[in-house]
Amino acid sequence: MSGLPVSQAFELAIGHHRAGRLAEAETLYRQILAADSRHPAAWHMLGVMALQSGRNDLALQWIGQAIALAPGDPAAHSNIGEAYRLSGRPDEAIASYQRALQLDGDHLQAQLNLGVALADLGRVGEAIAAFDRVLQLQPHYPEAHLHRGNALRKQGHSEPAVAAYRRALELKPDFAQAQNNLGVALLESGRPGEARAAFHQALQLEPGNADFHSNLGNALTAEGQFEPAIAAYRRALELKPAYAEAQSNLGNALREQGRFAEAIAAFRRALELAPNIAGIHNNLANALRDAGRLDEAITAYRRALALQPDLIEAQSNLGSVLAEHGALDEALAALRRAIELQPAYAEAHNNLGNVLKDQGRLDEAVAAYRRALEFNPDGAKYQSNIILALLCHPRREEGSMIEEQRRWNEQFCAPLIHTAAPFSRDRLPDCPSGSDRPSGSDRRLRIGYVSPAFVGSHVVGRNLRPLFRRHDHEPFEIICYSDTPKPDAMTGEFQQYADEWRETVGLTDTALAAMIRQDAVDILVDLSLHTRGNRLPVFARRPAPVQVSFAGYPESAGIDAIEYRMSDRWLESEMGDERSEIGWKGEPDLRSPISHLRRAERVYLIDSFWCYDPCGIEIPVNELPLKANGGVTFGSLNNFCKITEPMLRLWSRVLLSSAGSRLLLLAHPGSHRQWITGVLAQEGVEPSRVEFLDWRPRREYLELYHRVDIVLDPFPYGGHTTTLDALWMGVPVVSLAGAPPVSRAGLSISSNLGLPEFSTFSAEEYVRIAADLARDPARLAELRRSLRPRMEASVLMDAPRFARNIEAAYRAMWRRWSAQG
Repeated sequence: MSGLPVSQAFELAIGHHRAGRLAEAETLYRQILAADSRHPAAWHMLGVMALQSGRNDLALQWIGQAIALAPGDPAAHSNIGEAYRLSGRPDEAIASYQRALQLDGDHLQAQLNLGVALADLGRVGEAIAAFDRVLQLQPHYPEAHLHRGNALRKQGHSEPAVAAYRRALELKPDFAQAQNNLGVALLESGRPGEARAAFHQALQLEPGNADFHSNLGNALTAEGQFEPAIAAYRRALELKPAYAEAQSNLGNALREQGRFAEAIAAFRRALELAPNIAGIHNNLANALRDAGRLDEAITAYRRALALQPDLIEAQSNLGSVLAEHGALDEALAALRRAIELQPAYAEAHNNLGNVLKDQGRLDEAVAAYRRALEFNPDGAKYQSNIILALLCHPRREEGSMIEEQRRWNEQFCAPLIHTAAPFSRDRLPDCPSGSDRPSGSDRRLRIGYVSPAFVGSHVVGRNLRPLFRRHDHEPFEIICYSDTPKPDAMTGEFQQYADEWRETVGLTDTALAAMIRQDAVDILVDLSLHTRGNRLPVFARRPAPVQVSFAGYPESAGIDAIEYRMSDRWLESEMGDERSEIGWKGEPDLRSPISHLRRAERVYLIDSFWCYDPCGIEIPVNELPLKANGGVTFGSLNNFCKITEPMLRLWSRVLLSSAGSRLLLLAHPGSHRQWITGVLAQEGVEPSRVEFLDWRPRREYLELYHRVDIVLDPFPYGGHTTTLDALWMGVPVVSLAGAPPVSRAGLSISSNLGLPEFSTFSAEEYVRIAADLARDPARLAELRRSLRPRMEASVLMDAPRFARNIEAAYRAMWRRWSAQG
């Protein structure tokens, strides 16, 4: 101390401390204590320095010594409380803060620290009360506003938290932590653009803060800006290599882009850093599932749940992937457990509905989807799932489907459709006279296709391949918006057939709609309708002047933003309604025949809704199985949700009419198999006459038709691609048609083959046709031999004609739109 009195030396040490000259300050404090070991203020300040440098054990020791010497100092009690809190001893911390406040009820720092400790323990209401007390004493205390905002966020009150952070920033504009926390609250309240701006402001103040970079990545991910998000996460990891949360967030962004191998690697690295965080195991499982590695995904979900049994996302996801794996009963149990954990978790109810639908329990499935909507009214996919389930329902009331479509339209389309900017009819003029075009033809049109199914593993992808191979690129420019998470070899084919290709996996609906409008698409084609992965909310934003649905299934999407659809005359005929005329008087387009129930739409008729392509799988037609089996084998290899109780009772009549006949059904293992045999047994069909087959890859699935003599089509949602597959393999299909277009695929396909006698509108006739075929081996053998050549010679495999039909419909739609005032 160079002979200085203790009091002067202490003042000099305090000056060094405040100026950041910490080494000089600590040296002086130690010299003071060497001269006077009972100097409480020196012990206290030495402990504060230890606290500031993260040496909590020393802080506890030295501030404790100060309190022993001067027990009435509230600041020392407040600071030792902070040392306890940072050492993970919250109860002792709270007791210390409360002792400080007993000594000085207006001690701001003790009151603030008490609030922070209470919030750490989850006692958020008490914490907010503590912060409110601070602000009563000092309204202009920015740190108090910051911590109050943090507590409000813990309560789920994002908007009040935003206000608290903004007040902190008014008082202290360079408060980087408040800027960051403001961004977090904005992100939690669904405002990623504003959050991104807040994180950028925070980074201007502290560019080396890894947390801020990671949070910026979260905002960019929420906006669908995955490349910038990935860059932000990588920057966070440069600054803080052992940052497990940023590694996990990086994995999520990579997964959203469909880069599953990289995502899995990122999650595994995160788990090396933090092996016991259940959420990261859940994220890894999601990526493994997306990559098709279902067994590994199940293991990872189970590991997440072992670490955190109440992790609702993992429990719900486990149920969903078990269903995908074919373990439907296990999936049901997992999902019911998820709902026990959190009854208001909408996604668990939706996943439960999917499993119930896969088991053919349609009423229960619809009820589960309605529960999902109850807890998340903004879940457009939940309402879509209700519509899909009703398509398969054998006893739905007339108009119920239209009512559910109306609900989707009113909730998810109507609020958006009127916000879309109008399209100028002058912006896209026809070719001027004197151009090289033939007289009267219009200019080249830009056709946009939106689909998650540009793959060979999806029926829509296989059905569209002939169109894309035969599109005329002189009058039409083809743009594909691919939402395909797992591309395959056929995805590469589609890319070659397109003039422009856009990867849209993970892109928000708003961003995708903006992209389509920027691309100046003339006609936008929805290829999904209400099926999984649809982008109907994009169409609701009306990014193109003409919007049409096609290919997902032959029905209406039922939304005002899509005014056109394509179908064929057999699907839309008045046949079966006490009328004999097929089609609509040869008109190239027509109004919806049920326009009295829903808003009118215009339907363009092509020769066939389907164009079949075996997609390079060469499997020969075999001899009639009847010859080897001694009895007819009926089969249905359709999606199990189409197998309804009324249809099973009708099939039992078919089986009982043909002695020695058997039935092959495609169905995952589970209790639903016993349900089927139980229904059939009630009608007198022995369970031994029914054989269940597991799901399998496409080639093996097609080979199953080698075992089938006659396919029995389900009702009311008949087979579509499965019917074409059966006919290609030489197996006739007996179908029952009804009023909905989805029930008329068999009618359309058999009529286009010149075999209308295999379709009927009568249940009695359905049984008779199947029974007559079963009693006519010669006819079955002739069909076995001739069906494939008949298909090859028909419109069902005439790809050029299919493409010209569709292109003519596009041109007609465009001319109609252009002519409107």
